[in-house]
Amino acid sequence: MGSWLNWLLIIAGAACVIVELAMGALTGFDLALIGTSLAAGGAIGLYAGSSKVGMFAAGALALIYIAVFRRWLRARLTIKSTPSNVDAIVGKTAIVTKRIAAAEAGRVKVDTEEWRAELAGPEQAERPVGASVKVEAVEGVTLKVR
Repeated sequence: MGSWLNWLLIIAGAACVIVELAMGALTGFDLALIGTSLAAGGAIGLYAGSSKVGMFAAGALALIYIAVFRRWLRARLTIKSTPSNVDAIVGKTAIVTKRIAAAEAGRVKVDTEEWRAELAGPEQAERPVGASVKVEAVEGVTLKVR
């Protein structure tokens, strides 16, 4: 009885790994690592000649992964999005350095850079020099401001 149960653990573990790879690591490698725990437990059970040892080892390895290593692995696999270049400008406050009107582009200063700027909506009032505006979007080299 012990031998077929250990082989079942190995086969189930291999199936989990194959499903994970077929899905493109969609579960964040959880399925693959739990499958590896099952297969390793089955191998330990075969080596020890006991299905109880195999089941205990598979369960213990899976539990250790979930309790200890899962959070660490998720933190390493998470992609942190940091805006850069023009994406970092959206949402910032700018100071008008050349008047901006509905039909006339002006200029604004964001941090240390000066940009061409237009009003984000045609219904907005003009912005005089020295006014504070918020960058809503970037279109080419022109900032859309409110």
